[in-house]
Amino acid sequence: MAEKKVYEKTLGVMPDVISGFCPGCMHGTVHKLVGEVVQELGMLDKLVRVEGVGCCGLGQQFVSHDVIIAAHGRACAVATGVKRCSPESLVYTYQGDGDLASIGLDETVSAANRGENFTVIFINNGIYGMTGGQMAPTTLIGMKATTAPFGRKVEEHGYPMHVCELLSQLKTPQFLVRTAVDTPQNVIKTRKYIKQAFQNQIDGKGFSLVEVVTSCPTNWGYTAKEALTFLREKMFEEFPLGVYRDKDKEEA
Repeated sequence: MAEKKVYEKTLGVMPDVISGFCPGCMHGTVHKLVGEVVQELGMLDKLVRVEGVGCCGLGQQFVSHDVIIAAHGRACAVATGVKRCSPESLVYTYQGDGDLASIGLDETVSAANRGENFTVIFINNGIYGMTGGQMAPTTLIGMKATTAPFGRKVEEHGYPMHVCELLSQLKTPQFLVRTAVDTPQNVIKTRKYIKQAFQNQIDGKGFSLVEVVTSCPTNWGYTAKEALTFLREKMFEEFPLGVYRDKDKEEA
């Protein structure tokens, strides 16, 4: 019986190497979706990635298109310059919650408020990953971190930051969505959202952000299976999935 191919890596976006992400980490899935979408759009030769520091920064080893490494938190500022200097490029930032919502919050809000015509892929796992498991802006109340060993406390650390809700208060962003990749159904939805965000850029519609709520078993201190349960029972409760802004539908 002839073999039937059921899977093929998106070569041209992803090199033929083994992923170095931790077991249970969802970065690899998101990378795969970005590759599939851009390949489908026929924009591989125009693709430019701007990434921050942290686990998102490790992605440079697992993509084979143009990559610019920004200083921690400055990806949106760098992407602004790249897109303005090379408007024909398909530019996206790939950032974690610490990079985008803490150190880079000013750059994120300012780029969104200006309506810069690039795409943001925002990975929200509620903690600083590669740098040591410190508390992030999105760390849940009561959730422990290396800088909050007794858990996040409202009176000391404030509440978790909600990026889609925050940016939805601005008039300019074109598309803001929070999604996940924990199930096949959510993977399909996330692929659709990423494609829409890139298509918005191709059509010159301005700033689009896709927030993907993911797990971090290593820094959460869980097995991959336990982390999935925490993701669904705790993270999704704090960060509800859904579309927070879609100007095309609002104006229809």
